[in-house]
Amino acid sequence: MSLQNITPAQAVAKIKSGQRVFFQGAAMTPNLLIEALCDRYKELKDVEIIQVHTEGKALYTQEPYKNSFNVNSCFVGGNVRQAVNEGNGDYIPIFLSEIHLLFRRNILPLDTAFIQVSPPDQHGYCSLGTSVDITLPAVETAKTVIAQINPNIPRTHGDGIIHIRDLDYTVYCDSPLSVSGSVTISEIEARIGENVANLIEDGATLQMGIGTIPNAVLNNLGNHKRLGIHTEMFSDGILPLVENGVITGEEKVVKNGKIVTCFAVGSKKLYDFVNDNPLVHFKEAAYTNDTSIIRRNPKVTAINSAIEIDLTGQICADTIGNRQYSGVGGQMDFIRGASLSEGGKPIFAMPSTTLKGISKITPYLKEGAGITTTRAHVHYVVTEYGVANLFGKNLKQRAKALIHIAHPQFRQQLEQEAFKRFGSHVYSLV
Repeated sequence: MSLQNITPAQAVAKIKSGQRVFFQGAAMTPNLLIEALCDRYKELKDVEIIQVHTEGKALYTQEPYKNSFNVNSCFVGGNVRQAVNEGNGDYIPIFLSEIHLLFRRNILPLDTAFIQVSPPDQHGYCSLGTSVDITLPAVETAKTVIAQINPNIPRTHGDGIIHIRDLDYTVYCDSPLSVSGSVTISEIEARIGENVANLIEDGATLQMGIGTIPNAVLNNLGNHKRLGIHTEMFSDGILPLVENGVITGEEKVVKNGKIVTCFAVGSKKLYDFVNDNPLVHFKEAAYTNDTSIIRRNPKVTAINSAIEIDLTGQICADTIGNRQYSGVGGQMDFIRGASLSEGGKPIFAMPSTTLKGISKITPYLKEGAGITTTRAHVHYVVTEYGVANLFGKNLKQRAKALIHIAHPQFRQQLEQEAFKRFGSHVYSLV
């Protein structure tokens, strides 16, 4: 089909009841198209939405629109969490590295993909901007591709380059990208960041996400040398380390000297940094999160979080009991890749307690909790009270190590529970 420049209403008029539509996510969420689609709620029914994490109101999960649209998400962000947990939507447990297979193998064939791209260059090529992840395979497999062309989209290097002839319909818009605000690092998070930073060696290849603990870690890396980045996503925290020559990527094996990622979320400064910057390569998630690729880099240090961990080392990172909070994402991809990397370190970093003062180190996971990462995959666990290395430790030794980094208020209780479970007196920390 030849390219047509049309209005949002004309573009979404192509959608029919019963079809499956993909939404690009993160800062690249095509909200102009999404809102126009929601305007058609009275004439549509059973439209399935496939996405990972989107920015915006997600009107399609709210009244009166939710009766016409059903979100079937591969990750649960804050804007769809209520819908998923109330049964008005659903969640697909899947590794980020494997979502592309749903499209490429016609398990979830896409009728239409809604995306956002930069204006075409002189050769007709547009950029998928800061979200290549699963968007590239969606574009390559969808029957119809509808794009917002936005001059504010950074032109990023890597694989997210598509020709304008591959876009069936385009809608022009001039909207700023969604930005994430700056975060304040607490005293507890600062201590966790320092403990994690002490585990990171010069020449390491880092994977970390967005948030206060990753930023706290990055704040403590100013004296490190020759660090590299191969990550699922990154944010503003790496910029000072690039500017100061701490991140050079010179010891990386995969794309030596390059920052490798599949999406980025942050400030306008971050988006300006990645714009036309050959230092940063945006790849699809099937590449960035491929364990066989990750492990080729030296000293891969993967820093992830957990909602809770039991005394054997089982990690729950995506549910709170039986309520879906986020998703499996890429945690296992990088935890396994780091553990197989020469000198690699898979790390879970978290406060010892929740904001409500509940211990995150527990005798047992909550009823209904999902196991995001198995105990066999867990090596380092870090809280503000120190570091526990579980690798090679038996169940009793693991319990002792985890109790040692739990909040002091809960240690006696955890010792008692460990004794009931394992029948040993080795847990005394006196």
